[in-house]
Amino acid sequence: QVHLVESGGGLVQAGGSLRLSCAASGRAISSNVMGWFRQASGNGREFVAVISWSGGRTYYADSVKGRFTISRDNAKNTVYLQMNSLKPEDTAVYFCAADPSTGWGTSPADFGSWGQGTQVTVSS
Repeated sequence: QVHLVESGGGLVQAGGSLRLSCAASGRAISSNVMGWFRQASGNGREFVAVISWSGGRTYYADSVKGRFTISRDNAKNTVYLQMNSLKPEDTAVYFCAADPSTGWGTSPADFGSWGQGTQVTVSS
């Protein structure tokens, strides 16, 4: 069982940047597709970005494409989400997750291990 811990959230003004980290422990995540999701108050969990085990393939939600970048460092067992040009509508709790299969999913149901989340608040 992999244990995921997100960090790096906080309060930022619109147009600003944040870098989220997701540190894994318990086992290596180097063979896992990893994803970032977010959940705004009163909403369901929403897909943000996904990255292949090697980092060579990524995919983003249209709402963040061109502003967010997902990356990973398998040597550090860590996944990152660089968020630039932040907007108030990006305000949410951000979660990282590990896909236990060999697929390429973007639904929360495709991911089996989740962190506790980190709050991102963007003020206007």
